[in-house]
Amino acid sequence: MPLRRTAPPPWAIDRRRLLGQRIAHHRRETGLSQEQLADRIGVERRTIQRYEAGSRDPRFTDLLLIAAALGGTVEDLVCEEDPPAPVSP
Repeated sequence: MPLRRTAPPPWAIDRRRLLGQRIAHHRRETGLSQEQLADRIGVERRTIQRYEAGSRDPRFTDLLLIAAALGGTVEDLVCEEDPPAPVSP
């Protein structure tokens, strides 16, 4: 894959880092190791490490597979903010 001509802007790097943190958080909640998650989506463990460290962007297909393997949705991984708590009547 060719390299970018310019570096991504800081906000994009921050979002990539946040995505990695969310993947790691959901993976731990489901009790999976990086190796187990990698096996479920058909990639190397090192790829999961790179996603979680924020040093690599997952491809869209991998993002779909990660969400499914973790029992959630892509939105759970990429939403900007945590959803607000429901209001009790």
